[in-house]
Amino acid sequence: MGVSSGHEWGRVPFSSLQVERRSQRTATAVPSGALLMVRSYGVTMWNNLSWHSPPPLAQEQEDGALEITTGSRTDFWRTTQYGFVRDDGHALLGMAPPEFTASVRVQGMYEHLYDQAGLMVRASETQWMKTGVEYVGRQQWSTVVTHEHSDWSVLPAADLSEVTFRVIRRGDALIVHARPDRATPWTLLRVAYFPAGLPAQVGVMACSPEREGFRVTFHDLMITDVDCRPLHELVQPS
Repeated sequence: MGVSSGHEWGRVPFSSLQVERRSQRTATAVPSGALLMVRSYGVTMWNNLSWHSPPPLAQEQEDGALEITTGSRTDFWRTTQYGFVRDDGHALLGMAPPEFTASVRVQGMYEHLYDQAGLMVRASETQWMKTGVEYVGRQQWSTVVTHEHSDWSVLPAADLSEVTFRVIRRGDALIVHARPDRATPWTLLRVAYFPAGLPAQVGVMACSPEREGFRVTFHDLMITDVDCRPLHELVQPS
């Protein structure tokens, strides 16, 4: 089924769709080391992914960005502090290699408590990580790591129009960074344990635990080879 830019996909899995080319020109070369979801001219990466808990609305923009609108009171959380389990947040995911570097640029209309959007690495309902902007009185750079129980860390941030998040999975670690623009060094948010070799998916996520209708746009999702530089060198602009 051909789908042109601007088509509203709703609850149809992206993996069942194809996207029409926007030009007959030859596609640009895929960057060296690219593994999954690399966007070249006229080809969208979103087709390689499938929804966990589809949102009411998901729409590809003319520039290839993905805009979604969240459903009511969606979230990812397990037990800690609150006592409940939520696994109905929206996540668009694809299987990843054992080690990788993932990044995405995020723009959101953060207005209500716990509005959130960013990256997710997910092995199962009980083992996952999410990182992104989360609204707690102001924008926070947030990371939640879950192994049966969730733990949450935040770094206060300026109210920015967009933020890029990056996750490097190597060995038994997830290394999480964020930055406001390409010229700024990365800020290290977390070095978290994640079992080496455990099969996992990676992609984008968004939730609105206190409302519905949170709008967020994802740009330039990239999954590439693992960055093997020493930890202290990973903060340098690239």
